[in-house]
Amino acid sequence: MKLKGMVHKFGDDLDTDVIIPARYLNTTERKILAEHCMEGVAPGFHRKVKKGDIMVAGKNFGSGSSREHAPIALKAAGIGLVIARNFARIFYRNAFNTGLPLLESEEAAKGTRAGDRLEVELETGVITNLRTGRKFFAAPVPEFMLELVKDGGLVRHLQRKAGRRK
Repeated sequence: MKLKGMVHKFGDDLDTDVIIPARYLNTTERKILAEHCMEGVAPGFHRKVKKGDIMVAGKNFGSGSSREHAPIALKAAGIGLVIARNFARIFYRNAFNTGLPLLESEEAAKGTRAGDRLEVELETGVITNLRTGRKFFAAPVPEFMLELVKDGGLVRHLQRKAGRRK
């Protein structure tokens, strides 16, 4: 599965309260979550993102509460992939459960900048900066996790497996 998008760059320790403030947890409406995604650190973020863009950040991405609203908000805003040095474990699983792929790559986190365009191969973990030609590497996404992404998340995946959705 190959993804391409423009980089939106952030630093370390972006917790779930930064991704989507707690005052918006009373809704699951994707439009509202998208509108308020990252508003505390990047006002108007959702207007800058084009569908499929890539968020790149430092260490400890998605720490804090275990809310699924955070990866849903990122995905609703248009983010197609998050690359970070590392992720909070609960956020990591919640992201894949909602169909948002993640890759851990310290070198990509350090070696890209806002506005770069990346091409990413999830099966191999190869990340290519199309501006510089530089390649970065991450552990490949396991096949069963790729199935979740391709199906649009865990619920849709299980529906497909049960024969309710094609």
